[in-house]
Amino acid sequence: MKESRFNSLGGALCLAIVVALPFFSKSDFVLNLATLVMVWAIFAVGFDLVFGALGMVSFGHATFLGLGGYALAILTQRYGLPYSAGLSAAIALGALGAWLMSFFALRVSGIFFALVTLALSQLLFILADSKLRSLTGGADGIPGVARPDAFGIDFFSSLNFYVFVAAIFALVMGGVALLRASPFGRVINGIRQNEIRCEQLGYDVQRLRQLTFVVSGAVGGLAGALLASLLLFVNPQMLHWTTSGDVIIMTLLGGAGTLWGPVVGVLVFELLKEWMSSKTRYWYGILGLVFIIATIYFPRGIVGELQRLVRKRPSREAAPSEPELAAPPSPATNSSMTCPARGGSAKP
Repeated sequence: MKESRFNSLGGALCLAIVVALPFFSKSDFVLNLATLVMVWAIFAVGFDLVFGALGMVSFGHATFLGLGGYALAILTQRYGLPYSAGLSAAIALGALGAWLMSFFALRVSGIFFALVTLALSQLLFILADSKLRSLTGGADGIPGVARPDAFGIDFFSSLNFYVFVAAIFALVMGGVALLRASPFGRVINGIRQNEIRCEQLGYDVQRLRQLTFVVSGAVGGLAGALLASLLLFVNPQMLHWTTSGDVIIMTLLGGAGTLWGPVVGVLVFELLKEWMSSKTRYWYGILGLVFIIATIYFPRGIVGELQRLVRKRPSREAAPSEPELAAPPSPATNSSMTCPARGGSAKP
């Protein structure tokens, strides 16, 4: 089964669950939990553009989530702007924050990249928590964050807001799927696999990394605005490094570098969190143990392991034949491990 077919099957299954859920449960708790999963899934899918597709670990993505939440809260509540303007500003501010962070962080790579993103994120957290208290509300945050107000629909209803977030979730997943399948998506995947080869083919690797980071930040800003609307509250905790740590765990749990892996990871994380937090106050430590066990036995994540099992299944169309030895492909000629040649054709 090809990856595109696997992704299509995952999309159909996800769509069926999202559409069917309100018919099976009208509970506010269930609908709010499902909405929370979709919001975090948007954030995780955007994060995975940098982490999974580009292969760079960022501990600063909480910055974009917080910027989006604060942009919506401040513009709609304090300045009375419409929700659409606040949502647009959240996306734009997330993208701008990512561009500014990438200007410093992309000067280094590897663990130094992760440390620079962590330092910048914590700097903004400290500013929001203390120095900018008059604007952000400090540790008290900003309560009463707005929800959409259009066409006379009551979006304070759990069902209506669930439908609103589900529509945005579908648009984001469709956009990310198209981005990953596009030539741009193939190039950023090629950069992760063989950066030198991509530079030799004439691609501006640094510019493409920055553009990917900006797109990821814009998606993070969108998720932050939706999260603030769902919780009706925003505070500096959205900017804290532990929020970045949570999305890393979610993505690894589901499968980094896969389209639906971050979504599955968020679902598993939130369900475990809800169940274990009701049993013990030490739920975060137990969740950490679950994550360690999962990374040992499922190193590719849940979706990654499923894809591996599907690839190992013999094709029904393949005719049985005698096994024969073949030389392993050369790294220079393996197109899956390198960037596509400019102009759309594979370079020999």
